[in-house]
Amino acid sequence: MPTNQSNNSELSNSSSSPGGQHNEPLISLRGVGKILRTEELETHALSNINLDIHQGEFLSVSGPSGCGKSTLLSIIGLLDEPTSGQFKLKNITTEKLNMDQRAQLRSTEIGFIFQSFNLIGDLSVYENVELPLSYRDGIKKDEVKTKVENALDRVGMTHRKRHYPGQLSGGQQQRVAIARALVSEPSLLLADEPTGNLDSKNGEAVMNLLTELHSQGTTICMVTHDPRYADRSDRNVRIFDGRLVDENIRTESADKLIVA
Repeated sequence: MPTNQSNNSELSNSSSSPGGQHNEPLISLRGVGKILRTEELETHALSNINLDIHQGEFLSVSGPSGCGKSTLLSIIGLLDEPTSGQFKLKNITTEKLNMDQRAQLRSTEIGFIFQSFNLIGDLSVYENVELPLSYRDGIKKDEVKTKVENALDRVGMTHRKRHYPGQLSGGQQQRVAIARALVSEPSLLLADEPTGNLDSKNGEAVMNLLTELHSQGTTICMVTHDPRYADRSDRNVRIFDGRLVDENIRTESADKLIVA
């Protein structure tokens, strides 16, 4: 059963992991806010977010539509910048980086999994997974081949590497998308509603895969509407109207970390 933490904007504001281990977080947000402005309207998409994600953790983020979940994921993924506050990735203060530096950090440290898969239809499975490596300078052809084949093997899609996205089921396409996210060996996987376009059977298969990857040491931050899938994570934080309002830690995960 999860344990409820106090409802305030200081959730996850310590430098310790859920199990009580004191180590530098992989991701650290302090007082992060995001204001979206138009000529007529100002919307506070995020307000005073304090959040740490530690290496090896599986964090889920839940809340109603429009609450700021995807905005938070975009900031963590270096696709957007906060209006206020500080965001650190591997102790790097990202606000000080220029656009090229942010892109370089994103390509090496973060893998993305999207609800709609975002595969390129006229590229094979192998070529889709290979794509992130094509932007890397100095990587050898043999190394690319090894990385792609390893990523496909981890998601059980090696036998489909010459097929095209249109020849795959939704669940298979999402597995390929996960392989693409893994191929650069990132520090963090960001999954935005990874089961949202799947039926229950394929959704469960994708969640089983993410759980397996986590058990192998992969750090995951996942946005989900589904409480069943949120319960599969080590820790769940809930957002409402752009604020962190609740946090649940699975007792068995905390116990495991304490023992470790």
